[in-house]
Amino acid sequence: MKKPINQQDRRDFLKATAMLAGGAMISSIPLAGAYASGSDTIKIALIGCGDRGTGAAFQALSTKFNLKLVAMADAFQDRLDSSYQSLSSKFAAKMDVPKERQFVGFDAYLKAIPLADVVLLTTPPGFRPIHFEEAVKQNKQIFMEKPVAVDAPGIRKVLAAAEEAKKKKLNVVVGLQRRYQTNYRESMKRINDGAIGDIMSGQVYWNSGGVWVRPRIANQTEMEYQMRNWYYFNWLCGDHIVEQHVHNIDIANWIKNGHPVSVQGTGSRAWRTGKDYGEIYDNHSIELTYADGAVINSQCRHFEGISNRVDETFQGTKGKIYLSGSNQAIMKDYSGKELYNHNTKGNANPYQTEHDELFDAVSKGEYKFSNVDYAATSTFSSIIGRYATYSGQTIKWDEALASNISLMPDRFAWDANPKLMPDEKGLYPIAIPGQTKVI
Repeated sequence: MKKPINQQDRRDFLKATAMLAGGAMISSIPLAGAYASGSDTIKIALIGCGDRGTGAAFQALSTKFNLKLVAMADAFQDRLDSSYQSLSSKFAAKMDVPKERQFVGFDAYLKAIPLADVVLLTTPPGFRPIHFEEAVKQNKQIFMEKPVAVDAPGIRKVLAAAEEAKKKKLNVVVGLQRRYQTNYRESMKRINDGAIGDIMSGQVYWNSGGVWVRPRIANQTEMEYQMRNWYYFNWLCGDHIVEQHVHNIDIANWIKNGHPVSVQGTGSRAWRTGKDYGEIYDNHSIELTYADGAVINSQCRHFEGISNRVDETFQGTKGKIYLSGSNQAIMKDYSGKELYNHNTKGNANPYQTEHDELFDAVSKGEYKFSNVDYAATSTFSSIIGRYATYSGQTIKWDEALASNISLMPDRFAWDANPKLMPDEKGLYPIAIPGQTKVI
């Protein structure tokens, strides 16, 4: 079997650890320089002050540890102001972010990261490789949101920085929160113990009605418009198969202890067709083929008025399992006998658990978490899904990972143009299967 990109035997690794910490890398060696200030206060910086960033900061400040938010950074002043006001209304005693430590602009992260012990990287995912690389360079403990990149060059940058983070024993937790969710952890222990045999097939879903739209405003530059509407442009978002559906594809990889060796599928813009929706598709349906021949079907779509479904099912040689983010886990054999039914009541919030466990390790000066390998693997599995639907081709893992096609702009400035520009009608070029080159 071809090894995953982290060059580890994941099956043996999973058996050895029983996945008790959602991918934790346990080390008894204490952290070097856990606190830059030398005090018992953990200083944190928030890089990306949108809704998810504000939520991540809320969860960090809700932990039981002695934390102070000391720096904030965002491309937009209004987003930073809104986040600051929201956090201050709840955590006034833990806020120490005067105006001189509120940074705005494309280079704001460079000013905020050095001031903290732990950084929260929560901008649109296109910036994640750049910000992660800098945080590792600055020897910071890290929480970063998923996905971790939007293209192959970005994934390679993340993987290189991850190797440096391991050498420096920097904890890195990634916001694939199902890895920190009780029903998934308990189910994976049973699956690794052979409860339903070898996983031969599965189905993973993120079918929903879609997300927000922010109309174009007079006198906006194209860069500002795309940044404000980051969800609809691949250099910022990666398409919803990457930005959202990575959660479910990550579970497929987790349960298979590896990544797909090839992906094929189809997608289109069937419902969301206007100029307000940038370049992304509104539906993707792909097949992920793993090294042992198992095929997992993946489906995600954004249609209004549809039957929503966000969950995962898998079939093994001895039984099957249903999983969902609503804390459900039901495992049965093929005679219908129930093997496990997770109690959905009283489960911890996995978004909070991510921060509780990260800051527990940091407060103790322990090195426990290196989530980047599986996060990069699942992110790239999702990116390959986009490559497959956009091109109409079967995409092989190794060939895709070697691609040098970067989606990122040549220059980050408000007067700079992204690589993708609208035509005279305000419409953006859309990928056409059979014609679009992806790798």
